[in-house]
Amino acid sequence: MKRIRFRDLHGIVLLDKPLGLSSNQALQVVRKGIFRAEKGGHTGALDPLASGLLPLCFGEATKIAGMLLGSRKAYLAECRLGATTATADLEGEIVLERPVPPLTDALVEASLAKLRGRITQVPPAYSAIKRDGEPLYVKARRGEAVDVPSRDVDVYRLELLSRTDDRLSLYVECGSGTYVRSLAVDLGEDLGCGAHLTALRRLWVDPFRESAMVTVEQLQAAAEQGDDALLALMLPVSAGLAGLPALHLDEARSVAVSQGQQIPLDAAMSGRLAVFSEHGRLLALGEAVDGKLHIVRGFNLPEAGEDAGRT
Repeated sequence: MKRIRFRDLHGIVLLDKPLGLSSNQALQVVRKGIFRAEKGGHTGALDPLASGLLPLCFGEATKIAGMLLGSRKAYLAECRLGATTATADLEGEIVLERPVPPLTDALVEASLAKLRGRITQVPPAYSAIKRDGEPLYVKARRGEAVDVPSRDVDVYRLELLSRTDDRLSLYVECGSGTYVRSLAVDLGEDLGCGAHLTALRRLWVDPFRESAMVTVEQLQAAAEQGDDALLALMLPVSAGLAGLPALHLDEARSVAVSQGQQIPLDAAMSGRLAVFSEHGRLLALGEAVDGKLHIVRGFNLPEAGEDAGRT
């Protein structure tokens, strides 16, 4: 077997994850098979039965993966009424069937309204949440009784797009840790007939609301054209901080920040900042507190070229 020669790459790829692959499988296909990047991670798992935006972070971009994981997200979800499954989606066996009552848009809206805002949610037993160092879905597949603790989550928008007798199409905007499968289950219970998720597509993740996704096939085609075409599909690390105010420093202060030192700031400044050198190289994710710049994460990106570090 030919050994892969990995390389030092820094940047973000907005993958349109296909159906059938776990998030980690999709990451490895792109990291090892296409970019040959030494280091990589993803920002928020999608189930194999879900598709859509999966930001992949390589090299120094992995330092902000946790921040992106906590970002606001949007989904297109479809659910079937009248059947509850063991996994809360179509992958699990049906454990309970009930007739779907006559519904109107107003009745569905009344149930959706209860699931908006700051709500308490019980994640599915078949989830990647870890207990004693092991994902809950592993315990559930072994037939163990799984007690899943509830959690508070944010649902910013939950709208009915269309419906048939037993199918609903929904638009969801939510915060970190929200399980759309659980929203489908709770909606079905409130309607009195049960429900499970039948399709899920992630539309965007902050700050990548307008950015175009790329498929595995598009990446493979670009790789066949050469590195210039492939690396053109990788965003710079700074793209992950696009939602933050930018702070540009002169040479002396850039050196200080690169050495991890605090520097004085205007006392009126507050909150997190994307910190750049005067030449536009990303130096750090910083936070302005009491007139000083505190370094949250420093970046060791190449001096020359784009801050994607395409070497």
